[in-house]
Amino acid sequence: MIRVLLADDQAMVRGALAAMLGLESDIEIVAQVGTGSAVVPAARAARPDVALLDVQMPDGDGLTAAQELRAALPGCRVVVLTTFGRPGYLARAMRAGASGFVVKDAPPEQLADAVRRVHAGLRVVDPALAAESLSSGTSPLTPREHDVLVAATDGATVADIAATLHLSEGTVRNHLSNAIGKTGARTRAEAVRLADERGWL
Repeated sequence: MIRVLLADDQAMVRGALAAMLGLESDIEIVAQVGTGSAVVPAARAARPDVALLDVQMPDGDGLTAAQELRAALPGCRVVVLTTFGRPGYLARAMRAGASGFVVKDAPPEQLADAVRRVHAGLRVVDPALAAESLSSGTSPLTPREHDVLVAATDGATVADIAATLHLSEGTVRNHLSNAIGKTGARTRAEAVRLADERGWL
């Protein structure tokens, strides 16, 4: 039996996935959680072979949980399951150590197949999303431009970013201007969004 942990903040979705996978003769759902922070403790208790993690969850997202889970239980393979098939999420999931990336509107048999393939040591990625991710390329941002955009994600002011990163406000403005140009954005907020979607943050 392949032991599976399910993490999704929507109870109805989580229940539906558990019921669907529970119909498979070789898959057993051993734990279900609704927050990112609950993934590692539940995995330590249940010892799953595969963890299906939603990207957007409260109290720690699925990508962070994937990284923490891979560190805590290296033998547990991770499949990121998301409504949002964005190249940036795919790139970040792979960096976090995920073995698979499946969008929620995939056919049910595709999810069960992904669990089996990942359990067997293979990688499973939606082909269209993989192609889109490759076409978006590697990040053109310098390490400092990256740091400045990350610091700007919550709408921080130039003064806030400068204080956080121990830079002058002029330097922060220069890095923001460069990052806006490299992302093809018109505003700082749009640059953050575009860089995040492309997996550059």
